[in-house]
Amino acid sequence: MSKDFISYGRQSIDEEDIQTVIETLRSPFLTQGPKIQEFEQAIANYVGAQYAVAFCNGTAALHAACYAAGIGEGDEVITSPITFAASANCVRYMGGTVVFADIDAHTYNIDPVEIRKKITPNTKAIIPVDFTGQPAEMDTIMEIAHAHNLVVIEDGAHSLGAEYKGEKVGTQADMTMFSFHPVKPITTAEGGIIVTNNEDYYRKLQLFRSHGIEQTKYSAEQGDWYYEMTDLGYNYRMTDLQAALGLSQMTKIDTFIQHRREIAAFYNEAFQNMDGIVVPYQLQETNSGWHLYMIQLEKGSRKQIFEQMRALNIGVHVHYIPVYWHPYYRQLGYDRGLCPIAEKWYENALTLPIHPTMKTEDLAIIVSNIKELVKEFN
Repeated sequence: MSKDFISYGRQSIDEEDIQTVIETLRSPFLTQGPKIQEFEQAIANYVGAQYAVAFCNGTAALHAACYAAGIGEGDEVITSPITFAASANCVRYMGGTVVFADIDAHTYNIDPVEIRKKITPNTKAIIPVDFTGQPAEMDTIMEIAHAHNLVVIEDGAHSLGAEYKGEKVGTQADMTMFSFHPVKPITTAEGGIIVTNNEDYYRKLQLFRSHGIEQTKYSAEQGDWYYEMTDLGYNYRMTDLQAALGLSQMTKIDTFIQHRREIAAFYNEAFQNMDGIVVPYQLQETNSGWHLYMIQLEKGSRKQIFEQMRALNIGVHVHYIPVYWHPYYRQLGYDRGLCPIAEKWYENALTLPIHPTMKTEDLAIIVSNIKELVKEFN
């Protein structure tokens, strides 16, 4: 048994991060100040995007992206069922209809073949999810989108720092969202961002996060105090405190990602040829950020192993329940059996701890107990 609880994910905060936030607390700005633009620019530069707009959380960022894409009543948006509910909920916020396309049995990401099957005259957009930090097949998805005049909003909540065909995730889609929740690659406590190379989307994102209010050409005539609300927006703004923490975290992101990759390699080697366990497959020409490390248990032993590992103070988890299994979506008419590959995968999936603060002894404890339990229950 582990002496201390080993969580599946957690933030890595050091004294430099703390001092950066303290300095901002002592500055004139707590909410809307210079750190936000600095943080946006840092993210944009890191991924190679032209624009970035920060939000109070990743869900708000996805909501804003759907607004910028013009999604509304009667529009259909295709996404994966194996994701956090926000990837679908953002469509519902705008009055759109969520269409779930099944996953690829190897990558666990949305399958482009299934996307093609789901396209109708009402399809407006695609929201591929970079599940666990592995990029979706963006070249094929973008080809499909261009052929049907669709907007692609990449849910990269897991994939900041991941690479697709030699480039950082963040410029392949029309808009890409990254999350800064504490278990993500870097944290701002809560926070999210949209990166894009489209200036029109950029302006709409800025408008949407700030009540739909903007300074106008009439400001000089009316006075510097003058502004107008031109659309119905939200207060989805990030604070300077969050942005300051994010800026400090960005100086360490490559170290964080490298540590995650080392942990994944350790797990892969430990479980590679073990009966009863399937290790994650990595798509060629991608380099995952390894936000999550998930195995499949082949013998239907997930519940027993989950409970035994938790009893040993090891915080295994399961990501995710298929979105359309949730009561809200069932009430909308979604039935089980809609995405059979995703459902079969979910029944056997188990998330193992992976985060930058893990030690070698933590990994040894996890591996030895998983091996023992798999043998016991198989």
